[in-house]
Amino acid sequence: MTLEQLIQSLTPEVYENLKNAVATGRWPNGIALKEGQRELCMQAILHYENSHDIPAEQRVGYIAGGCKSGDDDDTQTLTLQ
Repeated sequence: MTLEQLIQSLTPEVYENLKNAVATGRWPNGIALKEGQRELCMQAILHYENSHDIPAEQRVGYIAGGCKSGDDDDTQTLTLQ
């Protein structure tokens, strides 16, 4: 089974369980994630969201309003004397 096939076979319930495991550091049964599992879960979550066309505002890591940096920011130059 390829990674893509595995991601396609995930149910919405498993997807939510993976998100909760990443957020809490524990599986639904209370067992702590082992080293490397959080990263693998996060990769699966991102692949799931991408392949299932989850709207951007519902994806993990979404920040409403986006980045505020740019030409109109209030940056002030510091002059040392």
